[in-house]
Parts: sequence; structure tokens; C-alpha cells
Amino acid sequence: MRNDLSPVAVVDIGSNSVRLVVYEGAARAPTPVFNEKVLCGLGRSLATTGRLAPEAIKRATRALRRFRSLIDQLNVEHVEVIATAAAREASNGAAFIAEAERILRYHVTVLSGTAEAELAALGVISGIYAADGFAGDLGGGSLELVDVRGGTLSNAATLPLGGLWLIDASGVSLKKAREIVDAELAKIDWLDKGRGRDFYVIGGTWRALARLHMTQMNYPLSVMHNYRINADEALKFASLLDHQSQSSMAGIRDISSARRETIPYGALVLERLIKQMKPRAIVVSVLGIREGLLYSLLDDEEKAKDPLLEACEEIARRKSRSVINAWELCAWTDELFRAPGPVETPEQKRLRHAACLLSDIGWRAHPDYRGIQSLNLVAHGDFVGIDHPGRAFLALTVYYRNEGVVKDELGQKLIELVDKDALRRARILGAAFRAAHSLSAAMPGVLPNTPLSYETNRLIWTVPEPYSSLEGERVERRFKELTGLLDREGEIRVGPALQLAAG
Repeated sequence: MRNDLSPVAVVDIGSNSVRLVVYEGAARAPTPVFNEKVLCGLGRSLATTGRLAPEAIKRATRALRRFRSLIDQLNVEHVEVIATAAAREASNGAAFIAEAERILRYHVTVLSGTAEAELAALGVISGIYAADGFAGDLGGGSLELVDVRGGTLSNAATLPLGGLWLIDASGVSLKKAREIVDAELAKIDWLDKGRGRDFYVIGGTWRALARLHMTQMNYPLSVMHNYRINADEALKFASLLDHQSQSSMAGIRDISSARRETIPYGALVLERLIKQMKPRAIVVSVLGIREGLLYSLLDDEEKAKDPLLEACEEIARRKSRSVINAWELCAWTDELFRAPGPVETPEQKRLRHAACLLSDIGWRAHPDYRGIQSLNLVAHGDFVGIDHPGRAFLALTVYYRNEGVVKDELGQKLIELVDKDALRRARILGAAFRAAHSLSAAMPGVLPNTPLSYETNRLIWTVPEPYSSLEGERVERRFKELTGLLDREGEIRVGPALQLAAG
């Protein structure tokens, strides 16, 4: 078990791609510092020959030699190497693994189907807050399915339904592939437990499919993680794609040529799963086996942390003037949302605290661009543990914090992702941040000693000595904006010294 910030590298030898990801450290919200894949197609001819093709082995070993040099270049001492279905099933897989170990000078763990499914599910748990549904990891050689509920796993299975495997086994016939898929899924007697729950899809082919759907919908975000498609819509879209020929797929520019050949087969698997499982929605997880492996290395205390708040704190530490002030802002706004103020759910409180941590990340930008730069940083940021409406809420909040409550929002497209209540909360929080930062200058020690409180329908901001000289016209104006959004009277109560909070 570990939770330090020394670099960790994961080499993933898959049936379609061979990848190296180097993470900044083993943490609840790990940050990749290097990520490279090579599509080698190790599992391309496995179904018909039972062997890894020589050309695929040649490409893979070349990639592994580069990865070994990159690991040395990046001074990584902790390296995990895993191999999945193709290396596990091929008759010459053991010889290939021996060569991989010689090149990398590290032990290669060849995962069983069950272990592969469990690590994929742990990836979902690590990156999707309160995940409840089935995780499905579609690789080049196999499909792993596992039930995820309340942080625990059950009903794991692995099936030979990877994209390359299906292409090979079916003789490039989608009709034959459909028969293969139905026969394999018929062996699983617990798929109905996914009814009405989410289906978390993992793997490059399914991400490519979701990317096509995003483009078709003119979706306002480009972030793939936690992209959600209603099950009925996903079924229609998958049914359309699984009837496409290779020639028709060739014209799609959003997807690499190496992925285009597997998309109809991935769509076919998804279509048949939706029909049998009947989930409520398809949710994309960009975190899978590699991130699940990293998560498994953490101690229990680290696993219990909130990945969103951990990521936001790290961003605040790097980009804001004071992370201590950001946490003080969380407590200061707690009082704003106590009765008789706006009522919030535990999830809304969690998002508010995340917004507080991100509230000052744009301070270095030119004043004319702080709003839009902060919005883009949050809307397209590389962090997890949040869905897309929540991400849009955070982005709008930091936008309003910098721009005020404007009418001609540059973030208009993001508004489409949030409901009216969330939009109102984003405006209120943005105004609260503007008022708080105008008094504290985003420095620690002020907000704990200048609390908010309600007196019937009035919001009171107490500014005692020695902070009373910080009160001024800008503070009054911004506090008035806040109370106006709350539809309340406001008073800044400047008075003698009170018993101050510890600094």
C-alpha cells in the first residue's frame, strides 16, 4: 500500500494497444505526466490461429524498448507491467511475455479474466463518484463485465468478444459476429441485474463510439469521462453504427483509422448488451485497468478520499494565491447555505466546496480574460469524480466569480447542461466569491473572523476590528449583488473587536 508522490509507471500490454502511462504519484486523484500508446494488434489473428502474429510482436517489442528508455528518462522507480487477453490466450503468449520481461527488466503480470474485470471495475470506482451499475471493458481480445455497487464488486465475467477477436472469428462478417455475441452473452445469467442502472463503458472502441455521438449532438463539452447517453438513444446509435461497412467508416475524421475497423463490432456488442441488460444510461469511463491498478495500491485512508475534492485542492495549490483561503471559503459559505438560506443536498454541498477550491485559479490571467480562461480550465480540466452537469456548474461558478452576473454569457452553451436551480446557485456562489475575495484579497486568516449569519430575512456580514478598515465601496457593492441574488436585505456590520477565530 502507498500514497506517496513518487512517480508510478504502468505498462499495459493489451490485445489491441500497448501503452505506457506515468503518473505523478499514487494518489486518490492521480495526474498523468506521460501517456503514449501504440496500436500493435496483438490479438488480431488470435481467434483463427491461436497465436500472436509475428508483425504484431515486432511492433509491440519495438514499443516496449522505447517505453523502457522513457521510464529511465523520467526516473521512475515504481513500475507495474500487466498483460491481458491476447498474451493470456495465445499459444506463443508465454514466449512473448518472456521477451517483454527481458526488454523491460520488470516482471509482467498476466492478468486472469477475473482479475482484468476487477481492475477495470476499480478504475470505475476510482473515477466515478458513488458508481452503481455494471462496468464493461471492451478490449481487442475480450469483454470484461462486473457489477459495481457501493464500492464493492460482484458477478465478474470475461468473454471473448473484443473487437479484433470478433473481426477474426467472424471472418469480417457482422451477421456472424452477432451470432457469436448472442451465444456468449447467453452464458451470463445475471445481466438482468443491470436493469435500470448505469452501464459504465471502458475501452478505446467504446470511447470512439461516444466521441462520434458527441460530435453528432454538437455537445458543448469535449471531455469524454462521464459522458452520458440515455440507453434508448445509445441503442439507436449503436444499431446504426453496427450496420456500417468498412468503406463507409473510412470517411469519419473524428476517429483514427486504426479504430474505425472495430467500431461496428464494438457497437454490435453494445447493442446486444443494452437489449439484454436494459440499463438506464451508458456512461463513459476513461479510467479502467491502469487506474484500477493504481487505486489498488492505495491504503484504505487514501481510497476513502473524495477524488473531486482532492483534484480541486491540488489545482488550488498550484494556481490560486492561497489554498488555505480556499478551504476557509468553504466554511464561510457553509453559513450562507444554512437555514433560512438556500437549502442544499449533500451533493450540492460537495460541489460548492469544489467550487470554493477553484474560485481563485484565474487570478494570474489578464482581467479581460479571467472569466473565460477559468471557465475553460474547469470545463475541460483533467479531473474526475464529477458528472457533466456538475462540471458545467463549477465552470459557470468560476466564470461568474470573475465576470459578475452578466447577461451575455460566454458560457451560454454550458448553461444547457444545468437546470435552473443549479444556474441560480452558480450565480449566488460567484457573487459570494467576489464579495469574499474583495475583503480578504484571497489571503488566509480574514474569512474565519468575518462571518456571515442570518437574522430573520437579513444576511449579516460581521466585520470586526482589526478587519473593519478592509470594508469599502467595492465590498459593499459586491455584497449587495449577493444579497440581491438571495432576495434578501443585507447589512455589513462593522463593529468592535470580537473573539476572533484562530489563524
